[in-house]
Amino acid sequence: MTVRIDAKPQSLPEPPLPKADPGVMVIFGALGDLTRRMLVPALARLWQAEALPSSFAILGVDLKKTSDEEFREHLKSGIFTSDGDTGGITQGTWNSFADRVFYIAGELVNQTTYGAINERLQRLAEEGSSGNHLFYCSTPPTLAPAIVQGLGAAGLADEGKGWSRIVIEKPFGRDLDSAMKLNAEIAKVFEETQVYRIDHYLGKETVQNILVFRFGNSMFEPIWNRNHVDYVEITAAESLGIGTRAGYYEQAGALRDMVANHLSQLVTLTAMEPPVAFDADSVREEKVQVLRSIHPMTPDRVERQTVRGQYGPGTVDGEHAPGYREENGVAKDSNTETYVALEVYINNWRWADVPFYVRSGKRLKRRMTEIAIHLKRTPQALFSRTPEERIEPNVIVLAIQPDEGITVTFGAKRPGPEMHTGTVHMDFSYRECFKVESLPAYETLLLDVMRGDATLFTRRDEVEAQWRIVTPIEKAWAQQQPPSFPNYSAGSDGPEDAKRLLEKNGHSWRPL
Repeated sequence: MTVRIDAKPQSLPEPPLPKADPGVMVIFGALGDLTRRMLVPALARLWQAEALPSSFAILGVDLKKTSDEEFREHLKSGIFTSDGDTGGITQGTWNSFADRVFYIAGELVNQTTYGAINERLQRLAEEGSSGNHLFYCSTPPTLAPAIVQGLGAAGLADEGKGWSRIVIEKPFGRDLDSAMKLNAEIAKVFEETQVYRIDHYLGKETVQNILVFRFGNSMFEPIWNRNHVDYVEITAAESLGIGTRAGYYEQAGALRDMVANHLSQLVTLTAMEPPVAFDADSVREEKVQVLRSIHPMTPDRVERQTVRGQYGPGTVDGEHAPGYREENGVAKDSNTETYVALEVYINNWRWADVPFYVRSGKRLKRRMTEIAIHLKRTPQALFSRTPEERIEPNVIVLAIQPDEGITVTFGAKRPGPEMHTGTVHMDFSYRECFKVESLPAYETLLLDVMRGDATLFTRRDEVEAQWRIVTPIEKAWAQQQPPSFPNYSAGSDGPEDAKRLLEKNGHSWRPL
């Protein structure tokens, strides 16, 4: 039996957005999909909300020669789509926003391009734009070193006449060595305070609310430890396949694509100690300490505590879905994993002996990202002679997507003369409770960059600490015999071995 108690809706006014600092945003890879579908729509919505100053401007840089007007039309197609959904952006907003959008063509590995960027920025400053510069690498990660070097040689990393910041998209390297080399290249040109390594998961409302939920509520904070928690489960499931990303995914796989960044971040926020303040240095220092405390993955541990899978043909949402090896651009004998499950332990006072189970996969039953805190079962002696001797343990579920919210389950007696129990779910939904839509992740993060707030961005040592966990797994897998792929059907919960990973400890995944 399930009873649902909904959080009481509150009529709260939507807080005004803080104002961004004046500045010019230079986007490398300006004709790419990320720029058209994510970055520019986010910036246009911030413009409409009057969170950007009137002097704000965008300078797009890419290889193809095109005019400012043609570039604006290209970006417009990412907002005013054929299905009529504009994301709330009006035509009037777009017209005024587009007047602040410019473009230059150039090869990103050619130093003359950065000289041209410098000249265009100087002209924009003469026309009223700011001397603050934000450089966004919306490019393949292999181009990041060339961009950094080009900016440094052109003097664009200097902060004499205004601030200069650079945003680096994931993946931050492909293993520990490459991540350290990339960080070293960046450090030759930019100070760490100028570098913003972006992970859009950290811009989601529920991810940020983890800290408030944990440290702002006296009913939950005292139980968030090994004395009360049986195990922690973190899931990032996707119902979609790889789409057109075969070239990238064949090189990355689920471990590099999801665990080395998104899921590692969720682990740190779930397990971290309370920071002394909610500022960038304090929060990020506690996150790094969690990563440093995770027990190293030796080859023996990798064999016992990891599972990898690859989807085969199946049915998703009532439609046939091809197997991974049938996708365009994928090798017919590919051993790239599209599913990964890990059992990790955090060797510190708070979490000793508490398993953290992490799983992520493509072509699963449904799209869902959540953190589930399974509390220990209470002594059941009181109910030993009742019709139902065992009451289900409490679970705290932090839902991150698609519906952001929190659920707490507990046992309750059902009406009647005998002791029959049921599970009660207390649900909190951001959308239903606060009656406002959460700010999309890229809007939150772009606004933070322009305000100089690095709290939700990844620090250099944090990136390297993540790879110190993931790289030994990759190396051990390379030496071990791969599973017989495919080993789970599209539309399922994943491979059977993932279930056994938990069953050996008396635990189980929450069903998708």
